[in-house]
Amino acid sequence: MKHDPTVFVIDDDDAVRDALKLSLSSAGYRVVCYANGENFLNGYNQEIPGCLLLDLCMPGMDGLAVQQELLQRHINLPIIFMTAYGSIRDSVSAVKAGALDFLEKPVSAAVLIERIRQALELDAQQRALQNGKADIRARYARLSPREREIMAFIAEGKSSKQVAQLLGISPRTVDAHRARLMVKMRASSLAELGSLCAQCGSTPPLSSSASSSPFGDALS
Repeated sequence: MKHDPTVFVIDDDDAVRDALKLSLSSAGYRVVCYANGENFLNGYNQEIPGCLLLDLCMPGMDGLAVQQELLQRHINLPIIFMTAYGSIRDSVSAVKAGALDFLEKPVSAAVLIERIRQALELDAQQRALQNGKADIRARYARLSPREREIMAFIAEGKSSKQVAQLLGISPRTVDAHRARLMVKMRASSLAELGSLCAQCGSTPPLSSSASSSPFGDALS
């Protein structure tokens, strides 16, 4: 299911939430507001793209605590902090933890809309990258154990003859496996195959003898 990009707002001040929702909705954004971080964390769906406008000073769970909880959950939602009472230490902590910006209230509508545009672009880029990695991992999962071994050795720059010697099989068998895994991984060159291998974290077995079959090519 496709979701529209959403600007999530967390602020304990009713008037601020209402003003932000009116202003941002008028600018064409879908806006969802929360009075506290707990409600947001309980209801947020990671499949929904967007960004977060986060008040720093709130009773209970403050903005920095919400940011840390998102990090703990491995949620990379771009965050724009807003505060009327922020300190340099708070702003440094927020930015070091990955916040896109730290704005002082009252925030200029033009500045806020520009930051939101940047945040939504960043979120779209991050999601595209993550989806690409997931697709690569899915392709890798379809490889046989032998194909994964050969892929790792080829990524190291070893020739078919060298791989054959390490695995106790013939160079022709290595070539056949390589051709199949190139198709499965959708790699157009050995260089691209090496890059895909690195992204999958694939490495050759520590002991080549452990992966060799005593029956030679018959079981490879």
